[in-house]
Amino acid sequence: MPSNVTERVFGRTSLGKDVKAYTLTNATNMSVTVISYGAAITEIKVPDKTGKVSDVTLGFDNVSGYEASEYFIGATIGRVANRIANGQFKLDGELYNLTQNNESNFLHGGGCGAFHKRLWESSVVDGLVSMSLCSLDGDEGFPGQLDATVTFQLNENNELTMNFTAKTNKPTPVNLTNHAYFNLSGQGAGDIYDHAVTIAAKQYLPKDEKNIPTGELADVSGTYMDFREPIILGDTIFMMPDNGYDHTFCLSAGTSGSTEPNARVLHDSTGRVLEVYTDQPSIHLYTGNFLNETGGKDGAAYGKHTGLCLEAQNYPNSVNQDNFPNSVLRPGEEYKRQIIYKFTIVQSSNSK
Repeated sequence: MPSNVTERVFGRTSLGKDVKAYTLTNATNMSVTVISYGAAITEIKVPDKTGKVSDVTLGFDNVSGYEASEYFIGATIGRVANRIANGQFKLDGELYNLTQNNESNFLHGGGCGAFHKRLWESSVVDGLVSMSLCSLDGDEGFPGQLDATVTFQLNENNELTMNFTAKTNKPTPVNLTNHAYFNLSGQGAGDIYDHAVTIAAKQYLPKDEKNIPTGELADVSGTYMDFREPIILGDTIFMMPDNGYDHTFCLSAGTSGSTEPNARVLHDSTGRVLEVYTDQPSIHLYTGNFLNETGGKDGAAYGKHTGLCLEAQNYPNSVNQDNFPNSVLRPGEEYKRQIIYKFTIVQSSNSK
């Protein structure tokens, strides 16, 4: 049964364009709000084990917050998520130069043409919200026109399903994801040190000093990267470079439709659980190591480690690594990927 969807005007961009907000609500007291600016998730409200409903995603109360933010909060990321080394790639013998917005690297779509800084066309179709965007040939340095769509659907099992599709008229790399920051104790409620994280990955991607994968797929065994059993973030986060996780975990192929989540987060005191299901080849865990926002929802300040991201995506810099999964979309092909955020409640006080 599809959720109820309501539509309103969220605000206006600095150029005077209306931004629409859509709230999807189900019968189990969960609601999700998405906006047409950046195709971003602005709210996910879910109950805890006592029935108290809280918003568990970081975000802003107005359009200007999303326009000004440098942290990709809640947004759909594209044309290519994560980093491309030196803002360059070679495709079919031709060298392409991209926006360098992360020191010498390209990150999360680049500059003003990045998908999280664009106003998407939006509509409600059969109980889901559909958003579409046309990225022109040459946007941020990429070849080809890319027509991208993301849909948001909420069901009675507290599953928010996002389906990403795209087509192109020239070969081009594509890697779309969602960049929600989660805090299961409630947005603005403090840090994430008491969140227990599980990721079903036997390997991760080591990276260099510029956060570019080296090309190696390393075993997680015996490292702080081994999330096959739950890790309470506060136990390991300060052992990491930059005092936090910003790492890619390699998932097994063919996991779409699996009954087991690719990642799981438990907040013990509220009993809230987030599960992530995806057909993407990896999940990038980011623990908000550089967050520094002062104008969050309800006046919240989002500092370091106040939210975590589980970005389901292709491997970073795949277009430059022959041994990584293919990221190039060609004319006549369709890019299709899915991410599901599922919320449940446990009554037990056992963080495992």
